[in-house]
Amino acid sequence: MASMAETPEQSRQRRIRRMRRQERGTPALRDVSRRPVQRQGRRVLPHFDIQLLAVLGLMLALGSLMVFSATWDWSNDTYGTATGFFLNEHIRNVLLAIAAFFLMSLFDYRRWKPWAPMALFVTFAALIAVLAFGEEVFGARRSFSAGSIQPSEVAEFSIVFFMASWLSACSSRARSLVRGLLPFLVIVSSISALIFLQPDLSSSAIVALTAGVIFFVAGASLLHLGMAVFLSGLGFFAAIQFWGYASARVANYLVGLQDITLSDYHTLQAITAFVRGGWTGVGVGQSEQKFGALPAPHTDSIFAVIGEELGLLGALLLIALYIYFAYRGFRTARMAHDSFGALLCVGFTSWVIIQALLNIAVMTGLFPSTGVPLPLISYGGSSLVAVMAGAGMITSVHRIASMSASAPERREDLAHIDRRWRDGRARVSGSSHRAGAAAQ
Repeated sequence: MASMAETPEQSRQRRIRRMRRQERGTPALRDVSRRPVQRQGRRVLPHFDIQLLAVLGLMLALGSLMVFSATWDWSNDTYGTATGFFLNEHIRNVLLAIAAFFLMSLFDYRRWKPWAPMALFVTFAALIAVLAFGEEVFGARRSFSAGSIQPSEVAEFSIVFFMASWLSACSSRARSLVRGLLPFLVIVSSISALIFLQPDLSSSAIVALTAGVIFFVAGASLLHLGMAVFLSGLGFFAAIQFWGYASARVANYLVGLQDITLSDYHTLQAITAFVRGGWTGVGVGQSEQKFGALPAPHTDSIFAVIGEELGLLGALLLIALYIYFAYRGFRTARMAHDSFGALLCVGFTSWVIIQALLNIAVMTGLFPSTGVPLPLISYGGSSLVAVMAGAGMITSVHRIASMSASAPERREDLAHIDRRWRDGRARVSGSSHRAGAAAQ
């Protein structure tokens, strides 16, 4: 009765699909043309990258533990309870970050692409606003709302988002001088300059380095990339010479390379923390360096607190988690079905790893002192939310790619139907059309 209800066109297309399967050596055991298509969007959790979720969960848990350990004494003096700061501030930031992660994960990342220019515009506006109306702390204007909102963190997220969208829109753009390199230099240098004026040299460098990685992966020529590196180097050299605090840090760093005892105060206290920690650490909560010796033990210096309380083994475990995060991020980039998704994964993964490398290098005396937080570990609302939102983008790319790979039969059946004809009707692909003509 079902076959009698078919139109001649439907019957013809069913015969063509059966013949195509027979040509590939697949026995035509059943007709799948009428099988209802399952809604893949309802099966969300199986398509998440569970291993990436585990890494993020471990790092958030470790970060929360170390933030509590680094702030309980200060919280007791300020709030009258050891858990006041931890519960009122850090847990709130963690919950907001988790919400941002799932918001980005559950939405199709391709739907965000049209919003990339708006994100860049908002970033420029926020960076200008913080210079004019931001709170001045230690001679710098970097934040609003008592330091909880830092536009530089938003800029680091937005530059990845915009560069992935812009460079994926045209495959030849990255190799073009006029349409690629020149706009790239103007956009990145403008954002970096606004961040540098706060002044915040480290975040400015992170923006430039992350954008450079995306530009390289998008297919930029080595000549253009070399020009960008050369011009960026000149810009940062001139900036260091212009700002006295930056040149002083570089000078102290160079002196410290010759004699570690002559390093700046921050580096000396961090190295002291690692020496006290040894291999296994002094125990969680038992750090002494966090009581006034280490500047900002819950943000910039938290890796030194980890080295003192958990020892070298604990620090190496954290580094291993970052390495595995990078592996999952770059693996998802290879899974992506479009250049936008691939560049998003490469950009956000590189951004997190660059931040981590800079923070760890500063704490171990391998780089001049900077104010870079340790991503996913340090206290900080803007940093934590931005990084988790980026991880959510990576998860969204993985989810869409996994959902597409889980329906091979559905793609196989629909691959032979082209619905882009001008009259809106289905058109059979060339080989199938010839097979149908031969059958007739």
